[in-house]
Amino acid sequence: MKIGYNVLMFLDSVEITIQAGSGGAGVATFYRDTLTMFGGPNGGDGGHGGNVIFVGTTNIDNLVSFHYNQKFKAENGANGSGGNKTGTNGKDLRIEVPLGTKIMDKDGKLLCDITRVGQEYLALKGGAGGFGNAHFATASRQTPNFAKTGVKTKPYQVRLELNCIADIGIIGYPNVGKSTLLSIISRAKPKIANYQFTTLYPNIGVVKIYDQNLLFADIPGLIEGASDGVGLGTDFLKHISRTRLLLHMVDISAADGRDPYNDYLVINRELKNYHADLEKKQQIVVLNKIDSATPEQIENFRQKIGKNTEVWQISALNHTGIEALLQRCCQVLQTIPKPEPLLPETILEQKIDKNQFAVAGGNGEYSVTGPFIENLIRGVVLEDTESNNYFQRQLVKHGVIEQLRTIGLRDGDTIEIAGHLFTYTE
Repeated sequence: MKIGYNVLMFLDSVEITIQAGSGGAGVATFYRDTLTMFGGPNGGDGGHGGNVIFVGTTNIDNLVSFHYNQKFKAENGANGSGGNKTGTNGKDLRIEVPLGTKIMDKDGKLLCDITRVGQEYLALKGGAGGFGNAHFATASRQTPNFAKTGVKTKPYQVRLELNCIADIGIIGYPNVGKSTLLSIISRAKPKIANYQFTTLYPNIGVVKIYDQNLLFADIPGLIEGASDGVGLGTDFLKHISRTRLLLHMVDISAADGRDPYNDYLVINRELKNYHADLEKKQQIVVLNKIDSATPEQIENFRQKIGKNTEVWQISALNHTGIEALLQRCCQVLQTIPKPEPLLPETILEQKIDKNQFAVAGGNGEYSVTGPFIENLIRGVVLEDTESNNYFQRQLVKHGVIEQLRTIGLRDGDTIEIAGHLFTYTE
């Protein structure tokens, strides 16, 4: 029996779940030794949970690794211990993403745009560690018998979308030599063959010129009708949007029986149809396969395209003219600014109002929910009289009881808060 499978080579959109580390719990302990029976509180605080940080890198060129691993969680903080010992902080989780990755929330709103190597985006902060009982000792409360638990974090769903950011994008019809050129000038290993759509995803290569590392992208799928989805069409036209300079390659030998100048016009028309800004990008036209072309073919193309368009001649197969072309690319790039991030960064949890709560119910049964309650309940020990009193004072202080009374709360009614049932007494 044979089992067939598909190898996923390129992925430019994926949803993942991220979660910061929860904070460690503080502890309630008291100093004891052979000479001290009733020492003071010495419970240490819990450690903070680890953050979730996205980092831009050129080590990967697409999001395929996230297809196999879609859940990411930072390390929790350790619990505190006696002797005023604070728990260890959880390790940050650093998630590497390729340049051009946009990070969006579940509603599709942009959170961060990764455009530079080493750029960091703090997506989630780790939960704070809970205070140990030593933290609550005062002149009037010398033996607090309670401590706070750490902040328990929640998972968040985010969407990663990739628009490749390359210094130079290589465009043109299939089989004009784009992949061959990339394989020569970089360590990229694109698949090369003499049929349409050999390249099924953008290949990225790093080329060092004048001590500069430049990113080249071989953009596939450009044929007539690409802007309408013909061939690989719109799947990869979007990857041209943030490329700084375009090398428009043409098979000047007309080996496939097509007219080179018409190919040039068709590709530019598809760029314009997809988005007007793409047509405006600076281009260098590269006539490839000059070793197989006649002087008449080259001259005919140059006359049609005119003197205002920059044209270079190379043979990728014989490596002719490539070094001079790369030097020219480096010169042109000095006049083209690098893309800027699309939006200021926003931490996911900044959208949450930690003082928010909601009341609901009627007919003697009520409930209170929300971030304020979640944060409050973790810091109390309901079995401890002093801690319980503090809890009830906070409910009054923040207007929870007032809102409950507004919707009908009366003496003897039941209130559910964070899984605990309370009887209201006026």
